[in-house]
Amino acid sequence: MTRESAAVGPLCADPLYRFSVPLSATRRGARLARLLAAERLREWGAESDAALLVVAELAANAVLHGRVPGRSFRLTLALADSGTLCVEVTDTRGDRPPVRGRLAAEVLGESGYGLLLVGELADRWGVRQGPVPCKTVWAELHLDR
Repeated sequence: MTRESAAVGPLCADPLYRFSVPLSATRRGARLARLLAAERLREWGAESDAALLVVAELAANAVLHGRVPGRSFRLTLALADSGTLCVEVTDTRGDRPPVRGRLAAEVLGESGYGLLLVGELADRWGVRQGPVPCKTVWAELHLDR
């Protein structure tokens, strides 16, 4: 199985905990996504720096590349009994899928490393299209609890 897969697996189909919130597609909304994720993971006893970095990168990408003025993005966290955390960020720009597989040498400048970081930190990640006009970028991380 590759790190980039077409759909979320069954690991978070019936989660022990679930949290979902719409957030403004602004820098402030992306920051709030990370803060809310930190709070929720702490409550669940599943604190993880890697998970917070994944949330931060996916939320930042939703704001930077998936923003439609006046529309929000949605952060969803689900923690399975197995210790697998599923992170989903849904934005309203399904017509703009993320660019995958860029090597660090190909990336120019100080930005563009977000999905490389997600790929290194997550056990699996991918993109799910729909419902129109949306897309969801998701990641699964196995947490040691």
